[in-house]
Amino acid sequence: MGERTESVADFHEPVMVKEVLEFLAPAGEGVYLDGTVGGGGHSAALLDECASCRVVAVDRDPEALKAAKATLASAGARVQFVQARFDEAIDAVELAEPLAGVLLDLGVSSHQLDSDRRGFAFRAGVELDMRMDASQAGGPGAAEILNSEPEEVLARIFHEYGEEPRSRGLARAVVKRRSSTPFRTSDDLVATLYRALGRIPNTKEKARIFQALRIAVNEELVCLERGLTRFREAMGPDACLVVLSYHSLEDRMVKVAFRDWSLSCVCPPRMPLCTCRGEPLGKVLTRRAVRPSEIEVSRNPRSRSARLRAWRKG
Repeated sequence: MGERTESVADFHEPVMVKEVLEFLAPAGEGVYLDGTVGGGGHSAALLDECASCRVVAVDRDPEALKAAKATLASAGARVQFVQARFDEAIDAVELAEPLAGVLLDLGVSSHQLDSDRRGFAFRAGVELDMRMDASQAGGPGAAEILNSEPEEVLARIFHEYGEEPRSRGLARAVVKRRSSTPFRTSDDLVATLYRALGRIPNTKEKARIFQALRIAVNEELVCLERGLTRFREAMGPDACLVVLSYHSLEDRMVKVAFRDWSLSCVCPPRMPLCTCRGEPLGKVLTRRAVRPSEIEVSRNPRSRSARLRAWRKG
């Protein structure tokens, strides 16, 4: 038998496709950038919706790009594939014109979660890796962070990225354990969390800590902050930026950025005269985050935490 080709379904079912297309409103011969193409589901829908549009399909995960290439093969030269972090995508591709729209589908795919060798999950015996591109040179995995970072850095990761109320106690427990036995698998981290809590951690508590480590390993919030600004600058007038987030910190960052870009003045309150740009850069299209419908959540439970926000450049 030949090698099995992974499809978009192996990565995840694209979330809120209808809503994404409504905000992007693809038309003409515009170039749209999918900064986290995954298995290619959103890009496939966009290319089907607009027969002459083009897509720059970006992902840092080579396995995702392989699946996206299979999904989008029929589009031919209308798609350009780029392996890069989305905040570095603008540097990795030569744009002959401003972008007509940008989509970011943040977080981790079902394929990454379900693959034990990628180390994103807290299933028993899984290696602690969590890198979205496991081939990246010099990038530390989760085990390396747990085995090397100072206690105060670990506490900050657990507190800021995992919103863990016992972050200091957990960081102390990590440092104590690694002094005799280094971290290697998910079992090691779950056992340490057990000792820090004094009881068996529930699923939500484990998910919170593993998520915090994943965010730290992949510098996800750093990428998002930088990427939002880079995409805004690369977009043309009336272009739309759509972001799907699955974590409160990501959603808050997107909400604040879109709000600030839509203000006519961002000077400090006590400034006697306006010295900033003096006009809004665009308009928020989603007063509140758009959530998936009950029908979508019942069909795809992993869409439950998704929040969509959209902004149009002036």
